[in-house]
Amino acid sequence: MTTPIRVHLITGGFPPGSFAGHDMDFVRLCLLGLLQQNSGVLTTSGNDFADVAKWLPGSRLLITYVAGPYPNDEQNQFIRNWLEAGGRWLALHGTSGGKAAPVSGKRYVRKMVKGGYHDTLGCFFLNHPPVRKFRVDVADREHALTQGLPASFEVKDELYLIELEDPANSHVILTTVLETDPSPPGFGFVYDADTSILPDGKTRVLGYTRQTGMGEVAYIALGHCHSPISNVQPFVDSSVEPSGATPMVFRGSWETPQYQTLIRNALHWGIGATS
Repeated sequence: MTTPIRVHLITGGFPPGSFAGHDMDFVRLCLLGLLQQNSGVLTTSGNDFADVAKWLPGSRLLITYVAGPYPNDEQNQFIRNWLEAGGRWLALHGTSGGKAAPVSGKRYVRKMVKGGYHDTLGCFFLNHPPVRKFRVDVADREHALTQGLPASFEVKDELYLIELEDPANSHVILTTVLETDPSPPGFGFVYDADTSILPDGKTRVLGYTRQTGMGEVAYIALGHCHSPISNVQPFVDSSVEPSGATPMVFRGSWETPQYQTLIRNALHWGIGATS
């Protein structure tokens, strides 16, 4: 018998057992279905990082699609050590978030809190405007993750504003152009400064890879989806729905051939890594 390629998948929200505004079941099934197409892959799964030290040893790839759960300092150190030894981490969408804290005691005004794991991941989520249509530019079409993608493509998604933690050592593969955050007053999260914008004053990073020792992280900001029981979007941009009414079933980028190609490429990139 051949030794299987181990992959550990984490999909879940916070509090434990909640959707946290995303259709976790849909994403879980999509990713498991794609992984199952490779008969040499054995996938374990979890809802948060609580038992990551149990499953990562012997795993070649860690995949995370989370909204709220994040590794504590001990779990983060374990992930960092695993990466440095040759593991690969495919981090999707809300993985760049984590803990949101009330501002000045105001329950409905929240600010994201940067943790040690953001340094390991390589980016930190600030905010996103209402779901909208926007153009994704492929910054490097020769990279393993972007093979087969056009120079640019359009999606309907949450346009994440993320701060790169280590720009000098991050290889940017996806960007978009957005000069200012168009979020209406009171929407989303507050932040002190828009550190997601690049020096040209208009470009935002939506995807990158970053070496960590012998291993590597790939982060892709795209991927919002929700169902009727997981939707918390009060409204969407008129580019998605002229009335502003939120579609009760929304799968956005997941239904585009370009994103499907991106995810397939990313899984191939991760599975092909040296454990």
